[in-house]
This record gives sequence, C-alpha cells and structure tokens, in this order.
Amino acid sequence: MINKITVMEQTDVAVKPERLQVDIDKPRWDQSTFVGRLKHFATITDMRKLFASEKKLDKAKELVNQYRSGACSPGTTEEQLWQAKQLYDSAFHPDTGDKMNLFGRMTFQVPGGMTLTGLLLHFYRTPVEVALSQWGNQSFNALVNYTNRNAASEISTKQMLAAYLSATGAALGVALGLNAYSKKAPPVVARWVPFAAVAAANAVNIPLTRQSELIHGVTVTDADGNELGLSKKCAERGISQVLLSRVLMAAPGMVFLPMMMESLNKRAWFRRATWLHLPFQTFGVGVFLVAMVPIACSLFPQRASMDVKQLENELQDEIRKRFGKNVDKVYFNKGL
Repeated sequence: MINKITVMEQTDVAVKPERLQVDIDKPRWDQSTFVGRLKHFATITDMRKLFASEKKLDKAKELVNQYRSGACSPGTTEEQLWQAKQLYDSAFHPDTGDKMNLFGRMTFQVPGGMTLTGLLLHFYRTPVEVALSQWGNQSFNALVNYTNRNAASEISTKQMLAAYLSATGAALGVALGLNAYSKKAPPVVARWVPFAAVAAANAVNIPLTRQSELIHGVTVTDADGNELGLSKKCAERGISQVLLSRVLMAAPGMVFLPMMMESLNKRAWFRRATWLHLPFQTFGVGVFLVAMVPIACSLFPQRASMDVKQLENELQDEIRKRFGKNVDKVYFNKGL
C-alpha cells in the first residue's frame, strides 16, 4: 500500500506543469546582432497582423497580462506566449496599454507607405500635384509619430504640430524648388525630386519631434540599466541614426523605380498604358518596403552605446567620480 501511494505521488510530481520562465518584456532574439534585430523588426512590422480580429487582439492582451501577473494558464506553451506578445505589441501602446489607431501602427508602415510613396512618384509634375502628395505623406508621418509617441515624453501636442507643419513646409519647399530646376535636367531627375523632398522633411521632422532630447539630453545607463545621467551627445547620435535609417528605408523604391519607369517609358506599349503606371509604381514600392522597413530599423541596435570619453565633460566627471574606471561605456534608447 505504501509503495502504491509513493508511486502515485511520484506520478503527480512528474506531470505537474512548470511555469514558463520567459522574459517577454525583452526582444525574443539577440539584439546585439543584425540578424537578431532583423527577426525582431520583421515581426513588429508584419502587415499580416493588421487582419487580426478584435477578439484575437483582446485575447492576446489578456494572455500577456496574465503571464505578467503570474496567473498564466498551465498549458500555455512558450511559442503561444511569444505569438501573443508579438500580436499585443503590434496593436497596443507600450506605455498606456491602449489599442492604437490602425493607420498609425508599425504594421501599417508597408501598406501605408507604399500607397503614399506611389502617389508621390506618380504625381510629381505640377505644383498642385506636388503640394497634395507631399502634404498627404507628411500627414501620414505625423499620424505615425503621434500614435507611437512616448507617453512619458515632454513633447506636447503643440510641439508635434509645429514639427508636422515645419516638415510639410520643408518638403514643399524642396519639391517645388527642385521641380522648377529639373525642367532643364534629364526626365529621371524630376522623378527623383520626391525622394529629395522626403529626405529633407525627415531631416526637419525627426529632430523637431525629439527636440526635448536635444535640449535636455537622453537618459544614459550602465550595462546593468542603472541610470547615470542625461547626455545631449547621445541624443544627437541616436537621432542621426534614426534619420539615416528613415532615408535608407525610402531610398531603394524612390531611386530605382524612377529609373525603371524611364526605361519602360521608352516602350510604346507602356507609354500607352497610362492606367498601369500608378499601380505599377505602388506595387513596386511595396516590394521594396517589405524588405527595407525591417532592414532599415535593424541597421543600428535599439539599445545604442557610446564610450564615456565621448560624453560631455561634466557627465564624464560625474561618472568617474561615482564609479571610477568601472564604467567605460554608456547605453541609451536611440528610438525609431
């Protein structure tokens, strides 16, 4: 009888499910490598998540919250947990937990970007076309920035509006100015004007949107996450990396497609099929963006770093005073 009870107890212990030990608040893949970052951003920007039903999104949020509170269902697998977390991240704001506007989500970057860029590349000839297409593109960018804003950020809605208006003004100024100049240049140059305008708008919009970081500095930490202070130089590096990533994201579609269009326009059948030009460019941009959105986001680590000796003198002195030579590198969030 004793042996029978012992066997039953051992069996109960053997089948008792263990709680998953997964840190879902950190990326699933190693972010120190380009491949790891690429896998991470490929899941974040996967437009297939746009088709998830409201019920499925709410269920994913419930599972994530249950796991964080230690009340996750015993039968939940690690793969199910990660799928729920990725779906949760695609639709809910990381700071507030509120469901984000569909058109401002990172998963809408490809369909939204391909539509607006297709319009930019197609409607580039007249001032009215340029003005409307550039305004539409900057309005979409403003919606994305507002939807994904840091809830704890010091930037106000008024400052975001100023950044939006300034970026739109820069885009229009560059586009209209270069459009007039391009009339004396080869036809392909006029087709490249939208890219120059987009790059100029990014150069204005991103620093203005994150102006509080440039004025006050971005929080820097040691390797263990302990806060060390604020650094303007780290903010400058982070913003410059984001700006470069945004420009490179748009470059292939907005540089190579105009060249393809000029080549195809030499064929009579393509010149006659004017109805085909807009969908062809829109689809072409989509092909480029499917690859370039995650690639561009992966170029630099999200958790950027800088040597202590490159920091402001005051911050260097403070770190040396507190930690001596034990800290030789600081870390900060570069943003997206």
